[in-house]
Formats: sequence, structure tokens, C-alpha cells
Amino acid sequence: MAPMAKKSSMPLSARLARWRVWVQGAFLLVWLDPLAMRMHTVCSPVFHCYSCPLALFACPIGVLANFSALHLLPFVALGTLLVIGVLVGSFICGWVCPFGLFQDLMGRIRTRKFELPSWLGYGRYVVLVALVLAIPYFFGEEHPLFFCRVCPAGALEAALPNTASTALAGGGIVWPSAAKMTVFGLVFAAAFFSWRPWCRVLCPLGAIYAICNRVSFVFLKFHPQRCNDCDLCRRLCHYHGPAERRGDDTNCIRCLECTRCSAVTVSHVFQLQQPDAVGAATKP
Repeated sequence: MAPMAKKSSMPLSARLARWRVWVQGAFLLVWLDPLAMRMHTVCSPVFHCYSCPLALFACPIGVLANFSALHLLPFVALGTLLVIGVLVGSFICGWVCPFGLFQDLMGRIRTRKFELPSWLGYGRYVVLVALVLAIPYFFGEEHPLFFCRVCPAGALEAALPNTASTALAGGGIVWPSAAKMTVFGLVFAAAFFSWRPWCRVLCPLGAIYAICNRVSFVFLKFHPQRCNDCDLCRRLCHYHGPAERRGDDTNCIRCLECTRCSAVTVSHVFQLQQPDAVGAATKP
């Protein structure tokens, strides 16, 4: 099988992918509230605990869980997630989310990485329906499986910093809940041996954006005319998704690494259909 023909220059999306960690870091500075504004009445689009001493906005999943416990509909949070999801889908997961950045940095440590079965991704919907919506609605926020009581982001960004600050202030050590620290410990350990285990298996926010991947205005487009089955796009993907479903795969975080292959491009719903001039050139 002949290798895929290379373009004279790398596409813009692939060049941007090389800077992704810096973009994530820049957004992290925003979420950490450098100006101490504490706008907790505003819902962010990312997985970031509002109890963090440096949190700028409220966490959308925390808002959904708490409003479910109050038997109220969080119109602002739902509107935020709907607008962001329909616009860019899981680009938020790959480029903006601080907890995703944490896992990406853990994944950079050189250890053997294990590929998780794609069906484990349905666990995200179980968490969303059960721990974020159903348990809060029927049992309230005091239930031990209320989502915020087991959230690993809450452990990393709020529980551990608050424990440290209390101890340094002379108030003794107040340990976080065992359930929350256990979940965080498992996610932390798994991040060394699998790419983004929380995002792939349990993240309820990722479940929402994954659904939006199928309808978002900006998306990844697979061009079958340009493909010669070299499997480059799949090898570039940490999740090894199928090439023909690259544009709407629910496991995709849209990191854009696969756009180094000419058969995958970033597109949008307003882009006019054009003849695929590259197709003939890339056929073996």
C-alpha cells in the first residue's frame, strides 16, 4: 500500500494542534480567576469545581446536580451547554477544559498506555443520568453518591487545597471524604496508563458534548476520496477511533491531531461543498 501523498505544507489545524497544551494553559489562567472576580452566578462550559479557592465561574455539572436536588430547571446552565455544544461540540474537552489538561499532562509521562474498549464510554451517560440527575432529584444532595461528593475535580481543586490551607492556618487536618479521594486516586493512577480515563469513561460533561458532536456547527470531516487506508489518522488518535466516523465519533475530543492526515479536515456547516481535487492525487 503506497503511503498517503503529503501536501506541500501542513494544514493550519495540524499546526495549531502542536500548540494545544499552551492554549489549554492559557484557558487555565482564566478559570483560576487571576483578578479574584468570583463570578459564581455565571456557569462556565468546563469541568471545574466552583469550590476551588481560585474558581472564576460555577461548574455546569455542579449546577445541574444542585438544581436537580431542588427540583428546579437550570435554564442558564442548560442554555450555556446547548449553545457551546451546538457550536463546537467536544472542542471544549480537547482545548479548554482544565481537568482535561491535568490528564493530558499525566499522560505525557512515558508509561505503557492501554487502549480502553470504546463501549466504556457509555459509562459517562450512566454517571450523567444517575449521579447528576436521578440521585439528586430523588434523594437530595446529602446522598453519598450525589455527584459533587465523589467528583475527582472537586478533590483536586477544592478538597485538597482547602485541607492544606486549614492545616497551615493551624486548624488541624480535616480530611476530605473517603469516597471522593478514592475516585480521584483511581483516576490519577489510571491517567498514567491510559489517555484521559475520566473523560473517556465517566465524565458527565463529556457525555453532553459527545452528543453534540453529531450536530455541531464546527466539526471534523472525513474525505473518503482522499483515503487510501494507510490508517494514519487512526494512529495519530489517542482513542483510535474509526476513520469513517472521525467527524462525529462520541469519543473524539477534537484535539486535531488526526488532521495531519489529508483525509481529515476541520469544517463547518456553512462551508460549501467543493469538488475533492485532492482525491485522485492521494489514491494509491
